[in-house]
Amino acid sequence: MDDKEILEIYGSGQREAAFNQIVAKYSEKLYWLVRHFLCSHEDTDDLLQEIFVKVWQSLPSFRGESKLYTWLYAIATNQALNFLHKQKIRAALNFKDLSTEMENKIDEDPYFNGDQAQRLLLKAIGRLPEKQRTVFSLRYFEDLSYEDISEILGTSVGALKASYHFATEKIKDDIKKYSESD
Repeated sequence: MDDKEILEIYGSGQREAAFNQIVAKYSEKLYWLVRHFLCSHEDTDDLLQEIFVKVWQSLPSFRGESKLYTWLYAIATNQALNFLHKQKIRAALNFKDLSTEMENKIDEDPYFNGDQAQRLLLKAIGRLPEKQRTVFSLRYFEDLSYEDISEILGTSVGALKASYHFATEKIKDDIKKYSESD
């Protein structure tokens, strides 16, 4: 079922049916979007439930000025960034470094089934500044166009291209540095 049909169902008053279609269609996509930010299955699973609660609460105010999926990605991205911001504050209060904590989550995640190269990539992404990490994740993992990312983040396409370029250069340097130290 495409997004237009889902919104038509919602508009006809079948709100719960439309919401169920959104959950069925976007659960996995939003899971992986958030997972790339949080690096933990448990945290992602918990936050995904909060995201869908937020979607349910916000659906009445969705005016269709953007595509449904970019609206959903914007909610998920904002919720993930808010979660990370709270984690950063908790880490600072405990005199810990959040990027180190995130790297540990990657190493300790029982659901991670990637190889060493993927582990290095995820760690390098985690060390990026927030804006670059967000742009890189949306472009690289979600394969979104710069126009869609612009709609999600409210940033110009030119700025996004620059952020992505700087992110890829930092990741290349980071991976090279860490792979040479092994």
